[in-house]
Amino acid sequence: MIVSMTGFAAVAADLPGVSLAVELRSVNHRYLDLQLRVPDELRGLESALRERIAAELKRGKVECRIALNRTTPGAAALAVDPARVEQLAAAAARVREHAPGAAPLSVNEILRWPGVLADPTVAPEELAAKAHELLGQALRDLAAARAREGAKTGATLDACCAAIEVQVARVAPRIPVVHAAFLDKLGARLREAGLDPDQERLKQEFALFATKIDVAEELSRLATHVAEVRRVLKAGGSAGKRLDFLMQELHREANTLGSKSVDAELSQASLELKVLIEQMREQVQNVE
Repeated sequence: MIVSMTGFAAVAADLPGVSLAVELRSVNHRYLDLQLRVPDELRGLESALRERIAAELKRGKVECRIALNRTTPGAAALAVDPARVEQLAAAAARVREHAPGAAPLSVNEILRWPGVLADPTVAPEELAAKAHELLGQALRDLAAARAREGAKTGATLDACCAAIEVQVARVAPRIPVVHAAFLDKLGARLREAGLDPDQERLKQEFALFATKIDVAEELSRLATHVAEVRRVLKAGGSAGKRLDFLMQELHREANTLGSKSVDAELSQASLELKVLIEQMREQVQNVE
């Protein structure tokens, strides 16, 4: 199954005193263009995180944001630093020795003193491990999103292939009849002009002209390219560049079919083919 380059994933987790969030966005691009934004606390992991993302994603403009936010501790999370309280009490006692009339510190004043309430903290090793865990989960979610988009794209491309085959099957049986009728018409005009189409020289020109307007080879190559598109879709993987090349080849054959056409129906078929191929080309731009 083919994979789209378009996708989004976001995961988050709460740690003591902090919340960690990882967000991945991906859109189409000719190659892998990775933009990674990490907080200062995880700056040392940037290289490893880049390598991990590059190992999973082959193409696309990918933006990865890792956010680290401090959380306000609730009542259950409050932790009093006993050593800090003892230092504050000793300092207050010394103040009262020199100023006996000084009012004692209240509990509220003590709790508001810097350092008395210790904020919950998380060890750097635990933070790094959680960042890798969340990135892995985000990559899996992104892969699933891109796979769903790829399945839709594959279905659209397959429908266009079927429509191309319908056009080829419709006009292919008409080619001998169209060519014979056109050459008969041309012969009639030559006779009206007083020329003999059965002359050897004119017969050679007729044969050469018949070769130039023959589109059987173009129709055969169209069928071959469509079969290759189906094979690539079935094989899946990183198929975007291969499919883009096939779109160019399909468009070339459709163009040639139109330029050689000597019949309105063939010209219309060429136009329909170009529309279908352009629709496919737009879809292929999103395939990894």
